[in-house]
Amino acid sequence: MAYLALYRKYRPQTFDKVIGQEHITRTLENQVLNNKISHAYLFCGTRGTGKTSVAKIFARAINCENPVNGSPCGKCESCLQLSQASNMDIMEIDAASNNRVDEVREIREKVKYPPVVGKYKVYIIDEVHMLTDSAFNALLKTLEEPPAHCVFILATTEVQKLPATILSRCMRFDFKLIPKNLLVNMLKNIFDENSIKYEEPALEFIAKEGNGSARDTLSIADMCVSYGNGVVNYDNVLKVLGVNDDYKLCELVQNIIDDDAGSYLSNIDKLVKDGKSLSMLARDLSIYFRNLMVVKNCEHYDELIVVRQDILDKMLLQTKSLTNENITDFLNEFGLVELNLKYSVRPQLLLEVAGLKCMNIKKKI
Repeated sequence: MAYLALYRKYRPQTFDKVIGQEHITRTLENQVLNNKISHAYLFCGTRGTGKTSVAKIFARAINCENPVNGSPCGKCESCLQLSQASNMDIMEIDAASNNRVDEVREIREKVKYPPVVGKYKVYIIDEVHMLTDSAFNALLKTLEEPPAHCVFILATTEVQKLPATILSRCMRFDFKLIPKNLLVNMLKNIFDENSIKYEEPALEFIAKEGNGSARDTLSIADMCVSYGNGVVNYDNVLKVLGVNDDYKLCELVQNIIDDDAGSYLSNIDKLVKDGKSLSMLARDLSIYFRNLMVVKNCEHYDELIVVRQDILDKMLLQTKSLTNENITDFLNEFGLVELNLKYSVRPQLLLEVAGLKCMNIKKKI
């Protein structure tokens, strides 16, 4: 059997398996249990937070003969047939490649026909914001007066691009970014189930780089598992992602605090010769300064940032030599470096000058 990517293998099949979206799944479960199904839903939010997965679960649940706590049972005839890709009652349409008015008119013609298996014919239109203006106008009439057996689920990452006329006819659900601790727990459960050895700091780093997206987190995890041949540790995660070691970042920031221009320039040069991405280095330094701001101002800073404990201890010492004004000025300097790197013919020079400017800023205060 062909290998199945983690994010596909562990796509949730029931509402209780969806993580971080309880405010949505509970509402949909109650609608299924009380048989109060709306004709149009709008799922919006950033990528990888579960919009399409929840849409598919809901589509099967409203057609299920014996729903379990609002989720599809997965055993009845309807569930078994609708789980097949060839079923005709759950239609998933990619608006990015089917965005013309002709495609929407075709949908308008097909909605007239009753479902083959279940009670409802469900149209899941992904990336609906990609439809043209004429396609939106064609869809509007169907959303106004859809047949009783038809349910539309629109999914988008850019809800601001949808016309107000469409928004007003849908029940809207906003998907939130998934908290880091839930992503870490998800990874632990998956790795334990597959007997994959791991270091907890490595999982926390993967979850942080996932930026609240379950799909991105699992894609990164997949790469790390392959690289480590079934073992996921912190150093391997750094290599896979191409990010900079916290120890190197800590050393660079300490050079700035100590006004040690020679060591700073030498360390930047060494990182460049090691093949490190300068744009990634500028980004990581900005994140490091942001973390310093958290450490300096928040009581429970260890819950808000993901770094090793020994680095956290060093950061705490560094904050004693810096004011909030220092840190915000440093953030501004390296933020400008991030912005200007793509236009520069000598990107290394931008990083070098930014560090020296930060040293001068600290001396003036």
